[in-house]
Amino acid sequence: MAFEPPQRLVRALGELPPTERDTEWLERVPELAEEALKRRDVTAQRVQTPGGRSSVVLLVRYPDGTPAVLKLAPPGAAPGRELAALAHWGGFGAVRVLDSRHHEEDGALLLERLHPDVSLRSLPEAKALLEACGTLRRLWVAPPQGHPFETVAERTAAQCAPLRSAPPEARALADSAVALREELTGTPGEELLLHGNFRQGKVLAGERAPWLTVGPDPLVGERAYDLARLVRDRLEDQVAASAGAAGARRRVNKLADSLEVDRERLRGWTVFRAVESGCRALAAGRRRDAELLLEFAAWL
Repeated sequence: MAFEPPQRLVRALGELPPTERDTEWLERVPELAEEALKRRDVTAQRVQTPGGRSSVVLLVRYPDGTPAVLKLAPPGAAPGRELAALAHWGGFGAVRVLDSRHHEEDGALLLERLHPDVSLRSLPEAKALLEACGTLRRLWVAPPQGHPFETVAERTAAQCAPLRSAPPEARALADSAVALREELTGTPGEELLLHGNFRQGKVLAGERAPWLTVGPDPLVGERAYDLARLVRDRLEDQVAASAGAAGARRRVNKLADSLEVDRERLRGWTVFRAVESGCRALAAGRRRDAELLLEFAAWL
């Protein structure tokens, strides 16, 4: 099957520092895909587009017609950690791994087929948030013994370096975000397995369960960190709403109360994650995204 990697993935990898870009992997994607398909004895139907910003997703079928998904991610995306998290969840609240026998050879994941075009974003906002919270409750479990996951403290420490050299227009918010992160990680917290990149678009409709999450970037830490990304979901709608800052703060409180998470810790991690994403968007030249993220962070 001849195909080009989705442009969304090409752009996302191009925004990474040169040392993390996986240029060679991107050039070899067609070849790697063919090899992965042969190893698993599945046939490609099509590439899922627009696809994600960190992987190529192929819709495939077994010889007996059973549908599945083959996911190829660059080594820098640590697909082994994704496999470890999905295996630990065992299909409870998350997509199920169908075959992991060849993962060490090529890093590809063979997963059950969900409905790739139907996510929680297709639901009205109130219903989407209710389903999202129900999914998160299933995912937040103790990590396996000897797990390979980094901690929230480790991940966010690495993210602080660029924040300390943020451009003048974002300097005040970046300094505030770094200070919040120091405060939040200064006391021992929960040690639960987290999705790491949870939002409405990461929860797809399924057959064996109504909604199942995909695409984790797993780590271990407190629930407030995981919930923080969901707070800013449908950001353009939130910024456009007349409620503005008051609406954003109500959203923090509502989600915190729904999942019994400390309101202030959720607010702190929401600010940190929004500012970190906003500064990355600025560095990549995505000014509109950056302005939205930084405006949202300033509201909180």
